[in-house]
Amino acid sequence: MRHQFTLAASLAVSLSFLMSARAADDPPADTTLAHDQAKAMSETVKHDVKVVAEAAKDGAKHATVTAKAVAHEVAVTTKEGAQEVAATAKRGAERARAAVNGGKTPSVNPKAAEKAPASQAPPAP
Repeated sequence: MRHQFTLAASLAVSLSFLMSARAADDPPADTTLAHDQAKAMSETVKHDVKVVAEAAKDGAKHATVTAKAVAHEVAVTTKEGAQEVAATAKRGAERARAAVNGGKTPSVNPKAAEKAPASQAPPAP
């Protein structure tokens, strides 16, 4: 009888262990808790996605504004450079014309030539 009692006790202990392990794998009896947790997680993810999207949108706007400012600066600088090149070419042409005609090259200050109106420019010899 003692063996039977020991066998029954060990069987009961092992069954209770198996039942408790199996209960841990089962979903909770209160499904509203799991549903609420899933809903909260979903809302958090949606909020985070919106925050990231807004940050990306703001970054794109900032990049666009910066690109426009840089493009404007490049255009202004290019225009100024082109004007300087044209003025230099004009001075070179005047000197070449004077050299071909046997005259002296005009000693024109580039800054003064740009400021002086065309009607007041010295005549070519």
